[in-house]
Amino acid sequence: MAGRNRFKQPFDKRGGVLITSMFLLKSESYLSLIPQAKVLMMLLQMHWKADKPVDYGIREAAEKIPCDPKTASKAFKQLQERGFINCIDESLFSSRTQSKTRTWRLEWLPFKDCPPRNTWENLESKNKPTVGNMTAVGQLQR
Repeated sequence: MAGRNRFKQPFDKRGGVLITSMFLLKSESYLSLIPQAKVLMMLLQMHWKADKPVDYGIREAAEKIPCDPKTASKAFKQLQERGFINCIDESLFSSRTQSKTRTWRLEWLPFKDCPPRNTWENLESKNKPTVGNMTAVGQLQR
């Protein structure tokens, strides 16, 4: 019985725990992100719930990272281009009615009873050179 508890991890459960796949963290898609985009991924994951998209905007990201709003915008763009997030609903600004921020699906996490899409993996494999391409490159260098 004592052997079971010996390997129990002492996670701090007061505020919750974020867990990210080592495969994702070691991927070229992740490693090539600017540092602000990596921080933004954690901030988005802190707001993640499996049953609804994450509401998160550029101003909030710029404040929490902290960085310039242009840098925060670049971080969102990189995460989208590399397949880590997908925009579900665009933002809306209205001085008469209530404004709303963009909503995002986090592609590395489950959403509405569906497993993670892991779109970032598909985009990464498309960018890797194939054996045929390497041969052609090798012939050009000769």
